Amino acid sequence: MEKDLVKRDTSWLHFNARVLQEAKDPRVPLYERIKFLAIYSSNLDEFYRVRVSSLRQFKKIPKEQRRELFSFKPKKELKTIRKMVQAQQKEFGRIFREEILPQLKEENIHLIHGDEMNEEQAVFAAEYFDKNIQPHLDLHWLPGADDDNSELPFLKSGQLCLAVNFDEEDARGAEEVALVPLPGKKLPRFVVLPSPASEPEGYYVIFTDSIIRANLSRWLDRKVEFGYAIKLSRDAELYIDNEFDGELHQKIESRLAERDDGLPTRFLFDSNMPKALKKRLKAALNLSKYDMIPGGRYHNFMDFFGFPLPEGREDLRYPDYPPLPHPRLANAESLFDAIEASDILLNFPYQQYDYVPALIREAALHPEVKTIQITLYRVAGKSAVVKELLNALKSGKKVEAFVETKARFDEASNLYWGKELEEAGAYVRYSYPAVKVHTKLLHILRESAEGETIHYTYIGTGNFNEKTARLYTDHALLSCRPVLGQDVKKVFSLLKGKLILPNCDKLLVAPFSLQSEMVRLIDEEIAHAKAGKHAYLFLKMNSLEEEGMIAKIREAAAAGVEVRMIVRGICRLVPGPDENIEIISIIDRFLEHARIFIFGGDEVEKVFIGSADWMSRNLFRRVEVVTPIEDPLLRLEIRRIMDMQWRDNQKARIISQKNLNKYRKVTTGETRYRAQEDIYNYYHRRLIEIEADV
Repeated sequence: MEKDLVKRDTSWLHFNARVLQEAKDPRVPLYERIKFLAIYSSNLDEFYRVRVSSLRQFKKIPKEQRRELFSFKPKKELKTIRKMVQAQQKEFGRIFREEILPQLKEENIHLIHGDEMNEEQAVFAAEYFDKNIQPHLDLHWLPGADDDNSELPFLKSGQLCLAVNFDEEDARGAEEVALVPLPGKKLPRFVVLPSPASEPEGYYVIFTDSIIRANLSRWLDRKVEFGYAIKLSRDAELYIDNEFDGELHQKIESRLAERDDGLPTRFLFDSNMPKALKKRLKAALNLSKYDMIPGGRYHNFMDFFGFPLPEGREDLRYPDYPPLPHPRLANAESLFDAIEASDILLNFPYQQYDYVPALIREAALHPEVKTIQITLYRVAGKSAVVKELLNALKSGKKVEAFVETKARFDEASNLYWGKELEEAGAYVRYSYPAVKVHTKLLHILRESAEGETIHYTYIGTGNFNEKTARLYTDHALLSCRPVLGQDVKKVFSLLKGKLILPNCDKLLVAPFSLQSEMVRLIDEEIAHAKAGKHAYLFLKMNSLEEEGMIAKIREAAAAGVEVRMIVRGICRLVPGPDENIEIISIIDRFLEHARIFIFGGDEVEKVFIGSADWMSRNLFRRVEVVTPIEDPLLRLEIRRIMDMQWRDNQKARIISQKNLNKYRKVTTGETRYRAQEDIYNYYHRRLIEIEADV
């Protein structure tokens, strides 16, 4: 089965190529194109720190064991990755140099090098260097070509440096070289320069790197040939020795400080660097040829998230889409009352996230609420959700939180908020060995004066994070259905260690029932197709990787089930021309993050949403929850959203063997559809119509 599937890492690079397409697309506003270069760069950096580092570790396993454990050759994978990345990096550089920079100039915005400053700008830059930069700079001499004794300072992951060439030689005749680390965390990456008197309307920006280069000779009082940019990425895995012994969250906390000290995974260097200097650096840093990745004059393009925008030039960005009020909740005196009336679907970022902390606030103030339970996977740095949980504790409510400390790169934030909740009196459980808790659940338990138990449940596709709720498309179900409340309560009992199996009536829970139930639902569609009914799967997820589910999809398609899928990221299934499978991927201003599963062979569609992708880790090594949508109006709403995404012919790319990553073509006279814009307008129109009726 493996042989006709795309490798996982290759597929991920295909996804990042789609991100790069947005940077290339002339229909995208200029500053958004710059942002997509930053996203591409950030994605690739994480890829090297996580996936490439894993492949490096696999290489250390003896060949005989590797053949038994893996169906691929790590060394061959690394060569494929290197080739694909180099091609993408070349295109990245071309887009930046030949498209972005000239178009910035057309807008009278100039990103200049140090040698392009006029006299006034050079004086300004020198003063800025002396006051703001020089106090943070250090100089470290590189060991000589044959020097095994000289110590090079340890370079943390992501540390930008200038490798400085001097026009002088050491005692042995080797060219002198030093490293100058850039003080990235202490200073902005870009500096706005004064406009020339001859062009007062011009907007001039320079890299901090360029200011340093322009002042190196003056600072060091020596003639400098050039400062070539380098950046070293390191393995981001924490490598906990024994997850099953002792408190795992304490072990994770103790290892966080060492994350940037892992083994090298990528050495990015200026491709104009002289070969002799490159060889010296490779030897001094103990790098392999697979670590060496050529790049441009500047690295860390994720810093372009903060590229300065001239005042009054908002036209260079996408127009703002302010999150809309939910028509059912906008004027509701009580969120509890609204949820009790019927199920509610929240849709981010199109609708406001404020309702989530507001729901916890209402629970904190309600005299009949006894307990609030929540799972926290990626918590915002300034979390309104946790703030309301802390207020609930002050109000005397019992708060139970499961905090996942293995959420990569968010461990520190999650640990911080876990401690805050613990110190305030909450019951907090942390990560389990070998399993991640990825589900997004909120459960509020109320005991009415009449002795009735009322469950308010929130089951989402995205994290309790108000920052990402402005950037990611996600859905959340709010419900008072007793059966869902009881099921969610069972999941929390599982997380508390009081249940071994959560035998839920409605919820599909990984790693227990989710995969088998999804297979059963697909089998039902196969049966409908064989009975001559119109059977179909309409699925949306971030990643499709698990081989068993891919085989089941193909089985369904071969049996006559119509298969349509929207997959944002990894997609190991790339349909051939004879397969009854269509797959698209949408990359646009918001990150598509929702998971939706529609099975259509019965008289009534079965619709589910939840936190799980169809990856091995989600189905078998994580706690995930997928819920049915039983309210017919909400099923219709989700179907409309899916239909709007499926008809997209502006930002949808085709995933197929023949047209991989090709945009859908728009024929002459055909209506243009852009899903994210259409969905926002759909909710805006609904709001206006409801207000007009009122």
